[in-house]
Amino acid sequence: MKHVFTFIFLFLFTLTFAQTIISGKVLDKRNQPIIGANVYLNGTYDGATSDDNGKFSFTTTEKGAQTLIISFMSFETKQIMEDVSKLNNMTINLREDVESLDAVVLSAGTFEANDNSKVSVLKPLDVVTTASALGDFVGALQTLPGTSNVNEDGRLFVRGGNADETQIFIDGIRVFTPYTPTTNNIPTRGRYSPFLFDGITFSTGGYSSEFGQALSSVLLLNTINEPDQEKTDIGILSLGASLGNTQKWENSSLSVNASYINLAPYLAIFEDRNEWKKPFETAQGETVFRQKLDNGLLKFYAAFDTSSFELNQENINFENGIDLSLNNNNLYFNTSYKGVFGNNWTLSSGLSYTYAKNKTGIDINKITDTENSVHAKIKLKKRFNSHFKLSFGAEQFTTKFKENFNDGVIDVTYGFDNNITAGFAEADLIFSKKLALKAGVRADHGSIFNSTDIAPRAALAYKVSKNGQFSLAYGNFFQNPNSNILKFEQNLQSRKTSHYILNYQYVNDGKIFRAEAYRKDYDNLVKFDGEFENFATNFSSTGNGYAQGLDLFWRDNTSVKNLDYWLSYSYLDTERNYRNFDSAAQPNYASNHNLSIVCKYWIEGLKSQVGMDYGFSSGRPYTNPNTGLLLSERTKSFNNISLNWAYLLDQQKILYFSVNNVLGFRNINGYQYANTPDASGNFSRQALTPAADQFFFVGFFWTLSEKGTDNQLDNL
Repeated sequence: MKHVFTFIFLFLFTLTFAQTIISGKVLDKRNQPIIGANVYLNGTYDGATSDDNGKFSFTTTEKGAQTLIISFMSFETKQIMEDVSKLNNMTINLREDVESLDAVVLSAGTFEANDNSKVSVLKPLDVVTTASALGDFVGALQTLPGTSNVNEDGRLFVRGGNADETQIFIDGIRVFTPYTPTTNNIPTRGRYSPFLFDGITFSTGGYSSEFGQALSSVLLLNTINEPDQEKTDIGILSLGASLGNTQKWENSSLSVNASYINLAPYLAIFEDRNEWKKPFETAQGETVFRQKLDNGLLKFYAAFDTSSFELNQENINFENGIDLSLNNNNLYFNTSYKGVFGNNWTLSSGLSYTYAKNKTGIDINKITDTENSVHAKIKLKKRFNSHFKLSFGAEQFTTKFKENFNDGVIDVTYGFDNNITAGFAEADLIFSKKLALKAGVRADHGSIFNSTDIAPRAALAYKVSKNGQFSLAYGNFFQNPNSNILKFEQNLQSRKTSHYILNYQYVNDGKIFRAEAYRKDYDNLVKFDGEFENFATNFSSTGNGYAQGLDLFWRDNTSVKNLDYWLSYSYLDTERNYRNFDSAAQPNYASNHNLSIVCKYWIEGLKSQVGMDYGFSSGRPYTNPNTGLLLSERTKSFNNISLNWAYLLDQQKILYFSVNNVLGFRNINGYQYANTPDASGNFSRQALTPAADQFFFVGFFWTLSEKGTDNQLDNL
């Protein structure tokens, strides 16, 4: 028995002295103790938890080089590889996990409409359930601050910029012709249905160096990465019909959407002020194919649409009006790839092709425009850690534009070719959960001007409280003049703006408040003599201007059960000396004050969602030749109240009603004056009003799906 006790003693003595003590303390970057941090040797059960003073201690029998792991929620996990004999009396500082939900975000100039975004001012559902939008995502975005209501146009006018200063991208690749062509005083619509998109980023200024050839704004549309089920969507509309189908396989999926619109039946019931010879008619088809690869996702998007109309448009200078006709065919292909490969590298690439052909008739004049455009892009991104990310890439834009003019006597063809080669680089520096910086630079070389434009850009964000933060942004932005100019003159310069933005954002429990002040300075704007651009016009890049203002946004979807609402207000002060202006003036598309109120309420007992929105814009400038002063008078204010109602007949069948301008406000878009004065020396005028004061829409939507629970409420 004596020998047994001796053996046990020697064994325990040997075991004790064979163990190594691992100890230390875990602190944050301010040297404050972190309580409850997990500390352990990788691949073993040896470990401990830090105490109230951040201290830890445990023993191990492991020998040699080992990996010590230290982790705690909201902090970055740290790994220390060292010989166990040296893992004692350590002081370990953990860095905050700056990618956590309460971390600062760069928000200056950017609105997110994305279910996956940390801060979304809108959701995809909101983009298409806004009453005044009439199913157009552009119309819904016009309820956000920073946009001006140009009722007769329908495109996005952002912070004093013309509509062509906003560029639209699908999956990061540019769309060259995003709107259906139209004529004066008839608003256009975006070509692309919301059916295939699940994320939208709308930047009103100060956007990333990744995007160029846009002076004021970029709109990024992201197609759905992976549908959740197979389904078919059927729509029977007062204006036509729509049909969509999604198929899923193990590693791929296909979505197809088609629609047909014809205004003739509607106009037979609700006549408008136009003398239609052939009412507006369009057919559209879109498809997205997705293929999962080992390390990424390949997507192919294609869209085709054709439209036509003819009408006799009233004109004060022509007793019998002007006969206008338009036929358009548009084809857009887009393929994109995003994948991850070794050592935290991400590759994004894409290619798009646009073919657009417009045939316009103005009395005896026939004008045919043909555009072929290509955009190719590649981007690499390296995530070194959660505090530092670097991205860089290159892209190529190619445009061939040709126009043929024929008036029965003269037949002439003209146009331009342009190639733009660009490179960009950008770094994200996340100093802490409270402070972040994005800095980048972009260079664009255009063959048409044989010049290179360098554009530095930066954005800084600082979190001042749990729910509030400030952001600053600065950048230079360049864009070539549009085809209406370049087809006549190529000896010009790229237009330029400089953006300065100060933003405050507060987010808390379903509520968001944003206030943003900005200043934009314009240079190299195109000026010309004469009334319109034509062969005889003299052009130069000597124009300039500014835009400054304040945007406010408030949204609340939690204070009142089933009620969701937002309010937007924008103040805009802007002047330009461009085109044929003889002095600086506020452009006729800009209004000083814009207000939008949107409300949506779910009525459980009626299985209905009802919506209302109110839009107000102060009067816009126009020139009265009787005064001889440029853009010195203002139209009356614009007002519009719209209502919609979506009623669930059952879970997958919806009856939908909407009326635009329910109170029938007689809005005036501007005035047209006679070219010559009357006998008393006055120029007579006529008001330019919408074709109809009100617009009614009725639709029936039916979804057939695997789960039997989906419906098209998010497409209305």
